[in-house]
Amino acid sequence: MLKNILVVVVLVAGVWLYATGERVPLPGSTPSLPDGSPRVEAGKAGVDLEEKVLPSAGVILPVRWGDLGKQMIATGVIDGEKFEQLYSSRGGLTPEMKAMLKGENNGNIKITAENSGVILNLLWALGLGSKNEILDKGPMTDKNYGGAGNFASTGGWTLAKGDPSTGLGASAMDHYSQHQFFNLTPEQQTLVEKMSKGIYRPCCGNSTYFPDCNHGMAMLGLLELMASQGVSESDMWQTALAVNSYWFPDTYLTIATYMKNNGVDWKDVSPQEMLGADYSSGQGYAKIASQVTTSGNSHSGGSGCGVDAGAPAPQRQSSGCGVAAGQPAPVAVPQKQTGCGI
Repeated sequence: MLKNILVVVVLVAGVWLYATGERVPLPGSTPSLPDGSPRVEAGKAGVDLEEKVLPSAGVILPVRWGDLGKQMIATGVIDGEKFEQLYSSRGGLTPEMKAMLKGENNGNIKITAENSGVILNLLWALGLGSKNEILDKGPMTDKNYGGAGNFASTGGWTLAKGDPSTGLGASAMDHYSQHQFFNLTPEQQTLVEKMSKGIYRPCCGNSTYFPDCNHGMAMLGLLELMASQGVSESDMWQTALAVNSYWFPDTYLTIATYMKNNGVDWKDVSPQEMLGADYSSGQGYAKIASQVTTSGNSHSGGSGCGVDAGAPAPQRQSSGCGVAAGQPAPVAVPQKQTGCGI
């Protein structure tokens, strides 16, 4: 059952930025990918296992970004100036990230531990603004929750442009399911819906079909992007697991340790099973984590649920779902929560 409770805060801050790495195949496609265990294991063995779960060189995703960043700026889902300003105190956007934001001929997306936060935010905007029946008719519209605007994934997106004609400030709901970034076929839409119901996130107990926090909305955007470009279902599952692993590194390092302790290498796991409620929901992961002894080390990732998810490496951060997760909280706005406080 979908679970959600009323929340009382939305933290407003900046966006998380990271750099790039070298090409690495998708998890599960070669022995050079996820296999292992978290940093909880000391010494070389732990480092080796971590490299398999979170390749330091990054993972090339089977989708082209093209000019989607430019399109989102043009429609107002992203205010390009705000986006860049939020990175200015951290040295500015890298050329690669600036190209994703404003360029026209971007190739395949590459996610790394360093850039996972900014990828999260770009995909969040994409999922939020893209017209889709999941947003129009799914649980986000349940009247019991007070409307789609009362969630971390909507109220927490503070990088949109407002409507100049009204003189009002930016609102994510001005763009919620408003833009035709994709033209999915009925079969592609069915695949997105199927997979969205099977991909969970450890910051809460909901699936991507209920994208009430940034991770859910970003994953929805990624699923739509992959489906629109004809990526196979198998590759979509593998990609989703790779991306979730970078967004929630400690979670999947722990899950990988659990699997290894039970005699299963990470390269041999079923991505669909790992992304399901038994492992990747907040409740499921808690049960897994209770069976794994960790050293307390943590990893920077995209686990925060706001536009400021994360902080420049090597700092670590919380898994709250606020726009300033892991950061000072300058603003408070009533919002809903799913265990991912915004």
